[in-house]
Amino acid sequence: METLTDFWKKHAINLLYLPALLLFALFVFYPFVMGIGISFTDWNGFSQSSNNVGFDNYRQLFSDPNVRKAMINTLIYGFGCTVLQQCIGLGYAVLLNHSFKLRNFARTIIYMPVMIAGVIMGYMVYFLFQYNNGALNDILALVGMSPVDWLADGRRAIVIIMLINTLQFVGISMVIYLAGLQNIPKSFYEASDIDGASAVSQFFYITLPLLKPAIVTSVTINLIGGLKLFDQIKALTNGGPGYESHSMSTLIDATYFRSQQAGYSAAMGIVLFVFILIVSLLMLRFFNRRKFEY
Repeated sequence: METLTDFWKKHAINLLYLPALLLFALFVFYPFVMGIGISFTDWNGFSQSSNNVGFDNYRQLFSDPNVRKAMINTLIYGFGCTVLQQCIGLGYAVLLNHSFKLRNFARTIIYMPVMIAGVIMGYMVYFLFQYNNGALNDILALVGMSPVDWLADGRRAIVIIMLINTLQFVGISMVIYLAGLQNIPKSFYEASDIDGASAVSQFFYITLPLLKPAIVTSVTINLIGGLKLFDQIKALTNGGPGYESHSMSTLIDATYFRSQQAGYSAAMGIVLFVFILIVSLLMLRFFNRRKFEY
């Protein structure tokens, strides 16, 4: 029969999980459950009372053109930023995996924007693209060209936001791919050199297949981050012009604080959570069908 001492020795390590579980329950699980309840009300976010409206918020959500536009933009931000970050991050990793002077300095410079808060990055870039006294328009003025209102067009604003988000977080993909590249045995490349394989063939038939575990990690992280993009949009366009550059995250913010529709914004948040969960599970299922072995 197991004594109390034996039980304690076996399970004491599990007590170390309790602080993390308590914090998760307090700051994640409890607000999420409360949000579900609020999504069935017409609460304005400030009053002491609210009315139960059933599924009216969800019915309104699926017929709201602004929500439809924000959802399309969310997909564009999520998948657009993910593709760009994979391509650029992998390119950086391949280049910086070779030994040369200032290699570590280059790695640091590329990764450094990751440590800057997204909203600060957005405001920094805003001074580059703003219409009056923006750096780009000042450069155009030097060559006699008229200023451009870079963020006044919704499609152009979306592209700019994707590029800024990509340049800020591409360092994460670079680090992940660098770790993957350094785990590929050099004997594979030596054997392919003997067979006369070119550098391009080595990349597509050795490097890329053996980087699949790193690709899974990088794509999952970047996709989730892109689908809930908020900071750069808030700083650069605040969802404008109109609703043209809103993501679901910024639309939720505007609906709660500007329109004072807390119940409706809570319903948006629940739908966004379910959407990101489904996309993430589908991505993991897609990658888990493939076995990754060296």
